[in-house]
Amino acid sequence: MSSKKNLRIFNLWTTLILATVVLSLVRLVRSQDVNGDNNQFSNPATLPLITQVVYSQISNLSAVVEKSIGNQSSFCIKHWDADWNRAFNFSSNLGFLSSCIQKTNGDITRRLCTAAEMKFYMNSFFETSASENYLKPNKNCNLTSWVPGCEPGWACSAGLDQQVDLSDAKVIPARTLDCQTCCEGFFCPHGLTCMIPCPLGSYCPLATLNKTTGVCEPYLYQLPPGQPNHTCGGANIWADVASSSEIFCSAGSFCPTTSHSITCSRGHYCRMGSTSEKSCFKLSSCNPSSAKQNIQAYGILLLAALSTLLLVIYNCSDQVLTSRERRLAQSREAAARSAREVAKAHQRWKAAKDAAKKHASGLQAHLSRTFSRKKDATNHEKLKILDQFKSDEDPILPPHPHTSDAYLASTAISVEKKAEPRDLMQMIEDIEDNPDSCQGFNTGTGDKNVKLHVHKVKKTHSQMFKYAYAQLEKERAQQQENEKLSFSGIVKLATNTELRKRPLLEIAFKDLTLTLKAKNKHLLRCVTGKIKPGRITAVMGPSGAGKTTFLSAVAGKAIGCRMTGLILVNGKNESIHSYKKIIGFVPQDDIVHGNLTVEENLWFSANCRLSTDLSKPDKVLIVERVIEFLGLQTVRASLVGTVEKRGISGGQRKRVNVGLEMVMEPSLLILDEPTSGLDSASSQQLLRALRREALEGVNVCTVVHQPSYALFKMFDDLILLAKGGLTVYHGPVKKVEEYFAGLGINVPERVNPPDHFIDILEGIVVPSGSSSLSYEELPIRWMLHNGYPVPPDMQQNAAGLPRSSVDATPADEKNPSGARLEEQSLAGEIWQGMRSNVEMQRDKIQLNFLKSKDLTNRRTPGVFQQYKYFLGRVGKQRLREAKILAMDYLILLLAGACLGSIVKVKDQSFGADAYTYTIIAVSLLCKIAALRSFALDRLHYWRESASGMSSLAYFLSKDTIDHFIQRSSLQYTSRLYCVTGIAYALAIVFEAGTAQLWSVLLPVVLTLIATQPEDSKFMKIAANLCYPKWALEAFVVANAEKYYGVWLITRCGALLQSGYNLHDWSQCLVILIFIGVVCRLIAFLWMVTFQKK
Repeated sequence: MSSKKNLRIFNLWTTLILATVVLSLVRLVRSQDVNGDNNQFSNPATLPLITQVVYSQISNLSAVVEKSIGNQSSFCIKHWDADWNRAFNFSSNLGFLSSCIQKTNGDITRRLCTAAEMKFYMNSFFETSASENYLKPNKNCNLTSWVPGCEPGWACSAGLDQQVDLSDAKVIPARTLDCQTCCEGFFCPHGLTCMIPCPLGSYCPLATLNKTTGVCEPYLYQLPPGQPNHTCGGANIWADVASSSEIFCSAGSFCPTTSHSITCSRGHYCRMGSTSEKSCFKLSSCNPSSAKQNIQAYGILLLAALSTLLLVIYNCSDQVLTSRERRLAQSREAAARSAREVAKAHQRWKAAKDAAKKHASGLQAHLSRTFSRKKDATNHEKLKILDQFKSDEDPILPPHPHTSDAYLASTAISVEKKAEPRDLMQMIEDIEDNPDSCQGFNTGTGDKNVKLHVHKVKKTHSQMFKYAYAQLEKERAQQQENEKLSFSGIVKLATNTELRKRPLLEIAFKDLTLTLKAKNKHLLRCVTGKIKPGRITAVMGPSGAGKTTFLSAVAGKAIGCRMTGLILVNGKNESIHSYKKIIGFVPQDDIVHGNLTVEENLWFSANCRLSTDLSKPDKVLIVERVIEFLGLQTVRASLVGTVEKRGISGGQRKRVNVGLEMVMEPSLLILDEPTSGLDSASSQQLLRALRREALEGVNVCTVVHQPSYALFKMFDDLILLAKGGLTVYHGPVKKVEEYFAGLGINVPERVNPPDHFIDILEGIVVPSGSSSLSYEELPIRWMLHNGYPVPPDMQQNAAGLPRSSVDATPADEKNPSGARLEEQSLAGEIWQGMRSNVEMQRDKIQLNFLKSKDLTNRRTPGVFQQYKYFLGRVGKQRLREAKILAMDYLILLLAGACLGSIVKVKDQSFGADAYTYTIIAVSLLCKIAALRSFALDRLHYWRESASGMSSLAYFLSKDTIDHFIQRSSLQYTSRLYCVTGIAYALAIVFEAGTAQLWSVLLPVVLTLIATQPEDSKFMKIAANLCYPKWALEAFVVANAEKYYGVWLITRCGALLQSGYNLHDWSQCLVILIFIGVVCRLIAFLWMVTFQKK
């Protein structure tokens, strides 16, 4: 304890002694006479302590100067203490300060600039009228007082009677005595009589006179005339690099202190203003005195690596998806093969069962004839029960040694248990589907307590395919049984509870009339009838009869028209849009994704439109069923193909177009000319698939253009329209010839009835026989035949007036509306056209934003779930478009190489020129690449959005994949986000050619506007609206912050001239992201508002 106490007393005395020495040194430094001869400053023991005292006074100026000019310099100095410390932190080497103390004999504190003088010097940079070589007159240097210390590179001392406070920021002290040259490591401005330490990264030695030029080198000032005793001093200015490059540590050298410069060694490089040398990367060459490292080897390696990667992507992009598809195909083929083998085994056992039943029946007849007829009725009843049990039992059971015992035991089954063999039959069918699931069932004992096995399908591809193909084989077998038209088959079909039931939709229309608003022309007129579930209705007629218009009206897609009449859904006046989720509409054009396979197209439609209550195995079954019934098994893994890349045939593409709607299991399926372009065999295969849909209660309505006779007989009902949208016939196909025969129109032999009827309606063929009808009277005859009211303008023909009297009717009475149109002036026609266009756009907007109550009870995937499906689809499309992506990257690589070789980055402007070209180049490339995201998929989006898929999920998935491919640093990502948002808007608002032109012109024009001087308020507002202005500011600000020390004034000058602020870097990124968000919002709203239907 005593030793610790003595140690504390010793430390206390040591601290007091050191404090006394330091205070005495401070007083000594402050009171030192410049003319005195004191050798204490040469004492190596005391000099370091004095140097520390002086340095502490210099360091304390940071807070004072910050208060003085902090507000003015806040735009270029983000953290004052940090930037000041990086410029004036000499703690690592104070040799230049010790040398100056020795040179001035301790009078250094009277020669250093106070806070007021530093403030006076710094403020000169923010005054535009200040001269580059002279400061404003001040207390020591003016017209009446100009001492040698006012000259550049010289400084003076204050009097002994004057107290100099370095932290005084208000009063400039009188400093005119003992003028000497500036110390090394300091600079003495022209017009001030004090010294300021040179910042780190500078080299401030004493100048030497070049007698040839009369310039004090390495500085650029000259000796004052008329003063022969005046010599060159030290450094005279610290400003931007353009005005004071002589004090910057030269490129290829580094300056650890402001008075010492060292040449950069081999393997290192030193930029201008460096305080230390930096090691070069491996494989790069750095000779002595290198200002930058030679990284050509890295450039060659990077170019080779990227080229190799792009070549690999270009040639092997499809292998990523092909390998996965190959594994799935193997599982699917194995499952199909297993299902076929089980089906064949079932057929063999069924044949054996039929043979055994026949043999048992013959044996029973033989026994009946042999034995006496006197046997009681009880034994006869038991024999009947035995025969019934044998006939119901499935011989698929394996042979068992106790099989006969089981049959004998089964004869004791009571009458009350007679329903048990049906359960037994069901269990045997389950065993056929899954032979490994026969737990709890003893086939040899005839146990009555049969354990029901619940069929569970594992969520693996193999199990799901097995389940799907087993069900398909069952359905195929069931279809074959149904074709036999036997009573047992009909009963089994009626009692099959596994058949999926869909909600039924019956569409009735009464006096349906559609009139084109722009021309007041009838597209449909007085159409009355209904299309029924479970039947296939064909809509036929000549060109211009309104067939597609009729389908659009039934589907609720007719726009630009005035509709009258009623459309009833299941007998109720409800909107057809309330049943959108169970309505499939197949357009006439084959709108299918060409860069997806057949199976991928069908699966995407099934995932997005089927109910979420369906399990994955059930979805597999639905897709596999559609593929099989449409005959697409051989091309299921083939790409559909595009115009540039060959894919499947046209007929197969047409069937895929139909399959997209079939996989969503609709209740109403509307098809617009699905057989156009197909041969007879393909058309019949498609009709058989539609027939299978109709058997499940689907209401199928399709437009057909002159089908063959065999195809025509496959339809149930026919709607025959004449020109003008008038109904000629609506009823069963079987009765159409009978109806026309009643009108005296008979179909000639060897003439296809639908062709003959359409030729009559076209006016090509005149009805033969005793009929004197013209094709114009056929719609009226249909109205009269059904008792429909005849329109007033058609009543003359209905009354059977002579043709001459009809022709004598004045023209004004025939078409008064047409007369009014002819009498309209040019201005009236223009106004009518503008009004019609506005009304059509209004109808489009109403249709796009129409929200009807959902009456289907089908819960489809939400936005986030559909976003996942869209993301997977777009990802596959991008992988298959990897060749295009590789070309984009190659172009970007070549553009970067060209820019890098042409544009030189200048430290004075912090790379502003190079960044300007970079913004233009990257904007051009990214915009052109982003145009493909939406410009090429317009038709697909219109179809998918019309079917009820989420537009938001579609848009977000495209945007997500694009940014995943183009991901980079935050600064580049924000700019790319802005640029791609503008490209999305251009691609959606304009057509492809116009969008490409705008994407090229816009970056150049906006960059030119953003880089113009903001001389007027209008130019300032215009520049602020241009995204290149904020992108360039973000680049320059981020780069300028890397320059410190001697570059501090250069940074402030460049930012002041450009109007930039270091604190605005985050703001620039936010503005860029905001512009991207606004452009995306405009693009999305335009996409969902003004889309075509």
